[in-house]
Amino acid sequence: MAYPVNPAGQLQEFPVENTQPAQGSALTGQVLFYSNPQPLSSEQHGGLGLKQIEKPFAFLGKAHAVPLTVNEFGLASTSYPIIFVGNEKTPIGAMGIRQDENLFVTADGNVDSDFYIPAFARRYPFVFANDQSQERLLLCVDRDAPMVSNQPDVPFFENGQPTEYTNNAMQFCQEFERQRRATTEFVKRLDQLGLFTQKSANFQPRDAQGNPSGEQQRVAEYWAIDEEKLNALPDDQLGQLHREGILGACYAHVISLLNWSRVVNRAMRQQSPQTPPQPQGGSEGPNLQI
Repeated sequence: MAYPVNPAGQLQEFPVENTQPAQGSALTGQVLFYSNPQPLSSEQHGGLGLKQIEKPFAFLGKAHAVPLTVNEFGLASTSYPIIFVGNEKTPIGAMGIRQDENLFVTADGNVDSDFYIPAFARRYPFVFANDQSQERLLLCVDRDAPMVSNQPDVPFFENGQPTEYTNNAMQFCQEFERQRRATTEFVKRLDQLGLFTQKSANFQPRDAQGNPSGEQQRVAEYWAIDEEKLNALPDDQLGQLHREGILGACYAHVISLLNWSRVVNRAMRQQSPQTPPQPQGGSEGPNLQI
């Protein structure tokens, strides 16, 4: 699977500092997870807010890939492979091997407690969109989100003004937007250095005796940082990448690719919950070629 995702939707580039709740602007484009995003305004959403729900991240169960920002690579690398996809080489967390199946979320919507939840999902139901006429980012909310209610525990507005919670949500989205742009620059820098290479993860099914069973299956095709090319850079370039915090993110990505075995093993257990997983040799296991 090639993980075709368009994480940024139709958002354009505008100064992140010029952000605010909206006053009735219209939206265009689509963003992963959001079915009915509306510019947040006191006129339209004055009586709304958020209520506590038992499984606030159940929507992740239909996402086999979720975008990541570069500052998340360290934490995300402990959970799943971090890969780069598409012409823009967008970094994503590979959380499944089949479309619409997240192996870290149960069928009833519970999230694995050891699973790192990306900021892309944690900002939900809020998101930024652009008011191109005034060159500003507008805070929006998914009106169809299950936690958005007209009987809220936390209101969006009080006396016509954003509550502290709404302001905090805006700050979180502002920081996410800054990190998204930093990630774009990170990818551009590595691309200029020629550090990306195309890779694939392939899985060989085996029977209970460990013998090959059926044809080899391709799990994913993606871009990855070539560790040999990275290590072959001149010392002055490596030093500069280290000082800029880029080198650590690169190695977090490289280490994260060892998690393909974790993802494949989870898929095997879901397919055959009564069958114990086959022992895995080494860090990647004998059945997975990366």
